[in-house]
Amino acid sequence: HWQEGEDSFEPPVISNDEKEIIRRMLLLSLDDPHRKICTAIGMAVASIALYDWPELWPDLLPFLLNLINNQTSLNGVHGAMRCLVLLSADLDDKVAPTLIPALFPSLLTIVSSPQIYDTYLRTKALSVVYSCTSMLGTMSGVYQAETSSLIVPLLKPWMEQFSSILETPVQSENPDDWSIRMEVLKCLNQFIQNFSSLIKSEFEVILGPLWNTFVSALRVYEQASIEGTEDSFEGRYDSDGSEKSLDSFVIQLFELLLTIVGNSRLGKVVVANVKELVYYTIGFLQMTEQQVHTWSMDANQFIADEEDATYSCRISGWLANEEKNKKKERLCGGVLLLEEVVNSFDSEGFLAIIDAAKRWFTESQIRKVAGSASWWRIREATLFALSSLSEQLSETQESSFETSSLKNLVEQIVTEDSLIGPLDYPFLYARIFTTVAKFSSVISSGVLEHFLYAAMKAITMDVPPPVKVGACRALSQLLPEAKNEIVQPQLLGLFSSLTDLLNQASDETLHMVLETLHAAVKAGHESSALVENIVSPVILNVWASHVLDPFISIDALEVLEPLEQADGLVAGSLDLVTMLLKNAPGDVVKAIYDVSFNAVIRIILQSDEHSEIQNATECLSAFISVARQEVLVWGSDCGSTMRSLLDIASRLLDPNLESSGSLFVGSYILQLILHLPAQMAVHIQDLVAALLRRMQSAQIASLRSSLLVVFARLVHMSVPNVGQFIDLLISIPAEGHDNSFAYLMSEWTKQQGEIQGAYQIKVTTSALALLLTSRHNELAKTHVQGHLIKSGMGITTRSKAKSAPDQWVMLPLPTKIVALLADALTEIQEQVLAGDEEDSDWEEVQTDGIENDKEFLYSVSTSASGKPTYEHLEAMAKVFNEDQDDQYEDDLLSVADPLNQINLANYLVDFFVNFSQSDRQLLDHICKSLTQSQQNVIQMVLQR
Repeated sequence: HWQEGEDSFEPPVISNDEKEIIRRMLLLSLDDPHRKICTAIGMAVASIALYDWPELWPDLLPFLLNLINNQTSLNGVHGAMRCLVLLSADLDDKVAPTLIPALFPSLLTIVSSPQIYDTYLRTKALSVVYSCTSMLGTMSGVYQAETSSLIVPLLKPWMEQFSSILETPVQSENPDDWSIRMEVLKCLNQFIQNFSSLIKSEFEVILGPLWNTFVSALRVYEQASIEGTEDSFEGRYDSDGSEKSLDSFVIQLFELLLTIVGNSRLGKVVVANVKELVYYTIGFLQMTEQQVHTWSMDANQFIADEEDATYSCRISGWLANEEKNKKKERLCGGVLLLEEVVNSFDSEGFLAIIDAAKRWFTESQIRKVAGSASWWRIREATLFALSSLSEQLSETQESSFETSSLKNLVEQIVTEDSLIGPLDYPFLYARIFTTVAKFSSVISSGVLEHFLYAAMKAITMDVPPPVKVGACRALSQLLPEAKNEIVQPQLLGLFSSLTDLLNQASDETLHMVLETLHAAVKAGHESSALVENIVSPVILNVWASHVLDPFISIDALEVLEPLEQADGLVAGSLDLVTMLLKNAPGDVVKAIYDVSFNAVIRIILQSDEHSEIQNATECLSAFISVARQEVLVWGSDCGSTMRSLLDIASRLLDPNLESSGSLFVGSYILQLILHLPAQMAVHIQDLVAALLRRMQSAQIASLRSSLLVVFARLVHMSVPNVGQFIDLLISIPAEGHDNSFAYLMSEWTKQQGEIQGAYQIKVTTSALALLLTSRHNELAKTHVQGHLIKSGMGITTRSKAKSAPDQWVMLPLPTKIVALLADALTEIQEQVLAGDEEDSDWEEVQTDGIENDKEFLYSVSTSASGKPTYEHLEAMAKVFNEDQDDQYEDDLLSVADPLNQINLANYLVDFFVNFSQSDRQLLDHICKSLTQSQQNVIQMVLQR
């Protein structure tokens, strides 16, 4: 309601008189003794000031200055200071030049009077100084002379105060002490970044006190954060919401030191003491107690923090999330400071790193002998510092002495530490691996081979996750250059362990494991068959699961790249594409079509690998199932695409192609006739002839069964002219039979009991009923195999079997079809009984009207003789129990084909009723040749 025209304004607007009263009352309330009330009032004043100050509220600053100068009312000083902190955060270049000369003398008085003002007030005064100098720094680019005239008078008195605050040692468990030092460090950082030419003469005054703060801070930090014996106040804030932890102070300390070392004017001042600076900096890089706890529990966090090590400061581990998200420069820490030392001081920096690492190595040895439980932390920190600087140290080496010095130091430390076990000090053991990987270019081959073997062994062992992480880092670097005789004996265990890691990996760890696998695959190129069988299925699954993540999916493909000629990879990739096509939206299907459709066609037409042909056939079936007519439209030439599809059918139905290559041709043909019926109609006669030739040459029963399903579907498509389809079959000759119809029905009636799949059983069973309903003359002329004639010769030996092979009763085709349909009803009855015993809910989900027929089904107690196989009964169960998953092939067909909606029980009941009504005499004649159980189930249907 305050300012019209603002985005958040809501009418009515407050009158000017009301605004005046509100402003006056707020200022008079700033000395409220309750801190939270005072903070709220300060926020209200600052919010109004954004609109009204200074033009409409000229007395605001004089009032606040009067309050902070009134030492008799410390509550008023608190209130005014809160207000100034908020106001100073939103200064502009017009207000700052006026505010600073008026305000800074009062702030200096507060900061320099610890006997009057508490640490909190002095800290907030420094916060205002920081905000104002930041604004001056922003202005200095345009108003250099004006800002210089403002800042020069401030330098000497403020530097004296900064020195006074930093001179004393850092206090343990005193967040107020840390907070005021942190504000001093922030102010110094602004002065150095923006006014280094002006501050140089005063800089030496601050060096000694700053060094005292740095050195004493390490002692406090070791006790509070590294060892965890004192309180570091992590995650705690003051009443204004400012963080007061030890971590935030130490991070600010490193940011200032980084600014000083990187400044061309001031860096020269500290170069004389660079060895001490590096030595103490490495001390700050020790793992904290919190890090040890967190990383021991969560390997993913360990990897994530390792990846971000340069920016995490390696102090307490990480900043609070809200701090990370602030729009300001990223806080930097020990590693960045060491990098800056090497970059700024060249050989002096290099020697300082080596010298500090040697000193800490010796110190850690002393601590270890003395029985210190944390000796390993400083050793790990030393290796961490060296490995973090590996690139800079390698680039800085100017002499053979320096190279030898670095090599000897690294080898000395890692060799000494390799004697410990991975279970004793897992983080140190892990750091050894990463250090060896980082310095592989300078370490001797014998040491590298030792740690390569140790890393391969560690991957296969039950060791803490950090050790496996370190081993992966080492393997990624060392495997590509490793000798074949070292790698080959370990490959099987290595790949097995890495794929296990991959299956357990989260998003944070996937990249690392994939990188290691990539190196291992390249190293094992001579055993590509072994590698491919283990690796490619897992990698393809990873790729499919993360296909939308460009980084992980690219990593996965890079692992597969060296295996691109390996057997089985093409087939596995085709499986993956088929899986992606299933239930994919149209735009995704189109994208997959554009990049792979033609390749799939080429594989079927040109490949000699049966697994590739099979998987490519399934993939092409999936394309047709989900895209339908679009497969023709998306291509550049509809006619050309259709010819390719027909060429594929021709190759898969070629009787000279081995049966395993044609294994999935049935599903493919079904997709063609279901989704491209107009295009296929003109080819039906040729298709039928090809199907018959393929079936006659098929050596695999499942292939013959799948072709029978195609014939059954063609029977359905010929309704109401089923007789014409029979005529077509009769017109095609078949070797060893009167015609193709006789051959087809001979095979069909023998195979019906072996057909599997809910959809397939529905289609073939109902198609037999349609054939019988056609009353075609050829039905009665055709005889097929009935039941086996039992021999009375006793035990059948091999010689007897040869001299007297099995003999079968030959039945008229109508009789055999009725027997098969009766068997189907009996099997349904068995599934009803099995379902009730298991409290199955098949009745509700699949059988619709069969509920009323349960009574007659229960009365049939036994199934037919010559009972079908157990697998067939399992397939029948799928017809009536939706809880069992159909195969993927069934999914493609059942979704697309309305015949899948057939209720087979009702269908058969209706068939027998209609058959009885239309020709009861024929049905009675047929029943005389059936078994008793077959007759019983038919009679129960007719008598219901």
